[in-house]
Amino acid sequence: MNKEYKEIKTTITEDEANLMIEKVARFIAERRLGAAGILVLESLHPLHGIASQAMYFILPFAEMVFDSNKYQNFALMIQDEKYLKALIKRIDELDEEVNRASRAAARLKRQRRKNKRRSILKKIFKKDDKSAE
Repeated sequence: MNKEYKEIKTTITEDEANLMIEKVARFIAERRLGAAGILVLESLHPLHGIASQAMYFILPFAEMVFDSNKYQNFALMIQDEKYLKALIKRIDELDEEVNRASRAAARLKRQRRKNKRRSILKKIFKKDDKSAE
């Protein structure tokens, strides 16, 4: 274990926060986890300060898996309510943008199935004009 000690960050710049917001939002949206990501972040919202401090508490263990600077940037980002709201908004925007085409295709497919069912039902329940006379 010849790892050198890295200093713990206490502040994050606006540029670092915006870069982290973009990366995290894109990661979540591209995997079609927008709704789940927003749900988790909204539920985290009342406790964002405590969650950030909990991330610092497990920092020594997290450094084994994650890059320390990115991990600390994320912890600092969710500590500030302004950045947390910006992250939620950006996830929502990217989720809509990334999945717009697939949602339109699914909507078209549903409409075609609906029209097909209607035509089948019309054929089944169609009155015979000859039997009415």
